Amino acid sequence: MIVLGIESTAHTFGIGIVEDEKIIADVRAVFKTEPGKGYVPRELAEHHAKHAKQVLQNALNQAKLSMKEVDVIAFSQGMGIPNSLRVGASLARYLSLKYNKPLVGVNHGIAHIEIGKLTTKARDPVCVYLSGGNTQIIAYSKGKYRIFGETQDITLGNLLDVVAREMGYDMPGGPKIEKLAKKGKFVEMPYVVKGMDLSYSGLLTHAIRLLKKGVSKEDVAYSLQEVAFAMIVEVAERAMAQLNKKEVLLIGGVAANKRLQQMFRIMCKERNAKSYVVDVKYASDNGVMIAYTGLLAYKSGQRLKIEESGIKPKWRVDEVEITWLD
Repeated sequence: MIVLGIESTAHTFGIGIVEDEKIIADVRAVFKTEPGKGYVPRELAEHHAKHAKQVLQNALNQAKLSMKEVDVIAFSQGMGIPNSLRVGASLARYLSLKYNKPLVGVNHGIAHIEIGKLTTKARDPVCVYLSGGNTQIIAYSKGKYRIFGETQDITLGNLLDVVAREMGYDMPGGPKIEKLAKKGKFVEMPYVVKGMDLSYSGLLTHAIRLLKKGVSKEDVAYSLQEVAFAMIVEVAERAMAQLNKKEVLLIGGVAANKRLQQMFRIMCKERNAKSYVVDVKYASDNGVMIAYTGLLAYKSGQRLKIEESGIKPKWRVDEVEITWLD
């Protein structure tokens, strides 16, 4: 079975094509910002609309397919930025109607989990979902991926992006912070964990204050990483203990950070558990994860009527019925 997946939740317009578990196309157009500037929803939508046709054609060429050979159309229905989501949803509806193909709406967070499991072969992990829009501790239980802990304010990815922007760098900011941190030393920063949840807003305020006081970018980056990552490792370890899980899986764009990966490996070694990281090619937003999750959903009986295909910007992972697991 061949499924075409459309991703458009934020800065990336991507189309992936899978033939069962084989990835046969992965094409992306990523919106670039100017240094010190964040994302503007209207500009994201314009970018996606501009590149959609070419990304689609390039994906079909890469897979050596025509639209007639595609069996199912899947798209990121939520969560995400409304302006961005609408572009992908509109293209999905158009292709579904024009070529008479079944339509499947995919939750963006669930797609990150499933592509992580596919590329790592993790079986039943505690998933640590870290991106610009999400910071959550997730695990499967009784028909749903349930959230066992999350940020109470801003996300880890957003924290890194905003601090990098304050330093004058373009987006995404995580890679810039990671590079600077390699040359920094530790300065005191607030550590806020509340049971299974955590808070990063105070850490953001403190980091910006240190930069304005003249503390070096390297020292702020190093300290920011050490504290922010230690917080998420603590919460993830507590979830593993509560759920008696022996695997942890890092997913989302921030999962590509090498220091974060190292800290999770250390924690898992001490617990006699396994630490997995989504393949770096699929850590950031992509159409492949939408296609593969759409495949799982379709094979388990899910279908989406055109009149039900509106976007869901605040669609949480724990609202999705998982029909392809036990």
